[in-house]
Amino acid sequence: MEWLEASTENCPVQRTLDVIGEKWTLLILRDAVNGVRRFDDFHRHIGLSEAVLSDRLRKLTSAGILKTVPYREPGSRPRNEYRLTRKGWDLWPVLMALTQWGETYALGPEGPVLDVTHTDCDAPVRVVVECSADHSTLTPREVTARLGKGARLRS
Repeated sequence: MEWLEASTENCPVQRTLDVIGEKWTLLILRDAVNGVRRFDDFHRHIGLSEAVLSDRLRKLTSAGILKTVPYREPGSRPRNEYRLTRKGWDLWPVLMALTQWGETYALGPEGPVLDVTHTDCDAPVRVVVECSADHSTLTPREVTARLGKGARLRS
């Protein structure tokens, strides 16, 4: 069986995009990684409608990417903050890869909004693909993609 004959229903890229593959969702995740936790702050910073924000936060929470933590400002009703779970933090490299690509191919003349650097040495952070056997950084020409055990014929 070849790639074009394989069903993509079980493709991890497709399944991931089903959860986070929408512009507003990625922007919510970007802000959550950078410390935004409250509904009003997401709303003000990203600029999407309250209805869309509520829907995306609900989906991220039900997917286990965000969790709600109650808080209460003095004199106000109880509300929830949205915090990244372990599953949510595991998306950080994805966001960093999108940032890296954007800085290379889509950056405006004013430069990046955020500089992400290593705390110990202040060098810029970059995303790389490497072999799990601790070999060097890899390029697409140095990898082989084979159909996995979950591959099925297209219907």
